[in-house]
Formats: sequence, C-alpha cells, structure tokens
Amino acid sequence: MSATSELRGLRGRGATAKKENKAAFWFLLPWFLGLLAVTLGPMAASLALSFTDYNLLQNAEFTGLDNFTRMWGDQRLHSSLGVTFTYVFVSVPLQLAMALGLALLLDRGLRGLALYRSAFYLPSLLGASVAIAILWRTVFGTDGLFNQGLGLIGIEGRGWISEPETALGTLITLNVWTFGSPMVIFLAGLRQIPRMYYEAANVDGASKWRQFRSVTLPLLTPIIFFNLVLQIIHAFQSFTQAYIVSGGTGGPADSTLFYTLYLYQRGFGNFDMGYASAMAWLLLLIIGAFTAVNFWASKYWVFYND
Repeated sequence: MSATSELRGLRGRGATAKKENKAAFWFLLPWFLGLLAVTLGPMAASLALSFTDYNLLQNAEFTGLDNFTRMWGDQRLHSSLGVTFTYVFVSVPLQLAMALGLALLLDRGLRGLALYRSAFYLPSLLGASVAIAILWRTVFGTDGLFNQGLGLIGIEGRGWISEPETALGTLITLNVWTFGSPMVIFLAGLRQIPRMYYEAANVDGASKWRQFRSVTLPLLTPIIFFNLVLQIIHAFQSFTQAYIVSGGTGGPADSTLFYTLYLYQRGFGNFDMGYASAMAWLLLLIIGAFTAVNFWASKYWVFYND
C-alpha cells in the first residue's frame, strides 16, 4: 500500500508539473513572439538585405559582397568611424570617473541620500531624449546660456556647436552628464564592500587614498567592468544627440557625424537600404569585437572576491 500511495503521489506531482509547464509556456508565448517579430525577424531581414541593392521602391537585387567592399572606399564612413571612436574613448572613461567620484561622495551617508540619488539619476533617463538634445543645442548655441554665463565674467563665447573644433566636445559633455545610471550601480557596489577591510586598513595606518587604491578599487573592479561594457555599447549606439544637435547633417564639417547618423542618412536619406543594412552588421561586429576584448582583458584586472 505504501508503494502504491507513493507511486500515485509521483504521478500527481508529474501531472501538476506538466500543467505548470504548460501555463508557463502560454505566459512566455507573447515574449517569444515579440522576440521573433521585433528582433530576430528584422535581424535576419537586414542580413539578407546587406547582400542586395535595395532602395525601398524596387525589388531587391542580389549583389553579393558589393556593399561590404564599397565600405573600403567610403571616406564619409571612415570619418564617421573616427568621430564615433573618439566619442566612445573620451566620453566613457570621463563618464565612469564622474559616476565613481559621486558614488564615493554619496557613500559617506549624506542626509537626503535618496533625493541626491534621484537628482543625479534623472539625466540618465532624459539624456538620450529629443527634448534634452534640443535643450543642449540651446545652451551651447551662439547666444545660449553658456555664452551668457561666460559674458558675465568677461569672457567672449563662441559657437560651440557650430564650429568643428568644439561641436563633438559638446556631445561628449552631454554623455558625461548622463552619469546617473553607472553612479547608482557604483553606489550599490560600494555598499557591498565589507567594512572589516577598511577597519583593518585603518589599523595598519593606511591613508584614505591608500584605502581607495588597495581596498575600494580592487573590490569594485567587477562593477567597473560591468559599467564599462554597458556604457561602451551604449556609446556606440548613440544617435539622437548627434541628429538633433547637428540638424541631421552631422556637421559642422562632419565633426558630429556618428556612425549611426551616417547609417540613417544612407538608409532613409539616400534610400540605399542594402548598404545601410551592411553598415548595421559592421556596427554589430565592431561592438561584438570590443565586448569580446573587454571580456578577454577582464581576467587580468577584474578581481572577484570569492
């Protein structure tokens, strides 16, 4: 009887598990459909179009690797890559340094910490929006607020977004300003560092700078690595800021011609959708390569406290 009861119990649990799996399948079905229709389907279509000559008005004509070979002689593509690499390599380290510095300041237990955290995080929510890009163009215009502020102290301003020497710098400043998201992650990581390490360092007579170098930074390297990977991917995909600030041209003199903006111009300005699709896959390869290098290099500088 005991064996029979146990067998019935196993069958009952098996039937319950099947019902739960079926329910889980139906709940996940909309997500799978969305993944197929919104992500995997368009990716497969763009991959197919990258080997064709397609202008949205006529049927696609297969051209093989012609779109990829054309990239070698496209000087504007090379210029856009240079602008994008400069933007990524300058803005991301500055953004992470700003985020880490403020996280260290907030970690001291200031009054109204939640208010400060929300205020600093807000630019990250709005930084890629059209409204903030328009505001940035207004602030750094010839008669903008920044030049007005300089005028109050007797310094003559300039057209920060209308001159090639400074236009990209304004976009880098905008990206650095959106430090809130990595700052919150840094703050969470700082809260996870055991206080006993700092107490031991104090006993050994270590200064605050020494504690930062020998305790905080090593134990925070997984968080730094996480933020670094995310922010590099995000920076490569930046589009709205350059489009709004430059009026969609990438000017002046292509100084703000991000790779994504040039991709948009070729696809929706020139209706060269096959070439734009090939550019999109090149961007995917570039981001994938940088991410792979970051993961490979992380084993030499990221410390996991097991």
